[in-house]
Amino acid sequence: MDIKAKIDEVVNKVKNDKGFAEKFQKEPIKAVEDVLGVDLPDDVIKNVIDGVKAKINVDGIKDKLGGLFGGNK
Repeated sequence: MDIKAKIDEVVNKVKNDKGFAEKFQKEPIKAVEDVLGVDLPDDVIKNVIDGVKAKINVDGIKDKLGGLFGGNK
């Protein structure tokens, strides 16, 4: 399983699906398992969740900084 690809898949779903974003905030393990379609060990799921949160935070910072520099990200 390509964990990076799965993190990107979850990030895209969080950004584009408000209902899923709310579910991810409330029940991140269940939300990730629903997207992946498999039941993975907790340590793997936690790594995916941490990766998703980090990527969302980095993307949010890039968006804010892009505004400071005329939209260049």
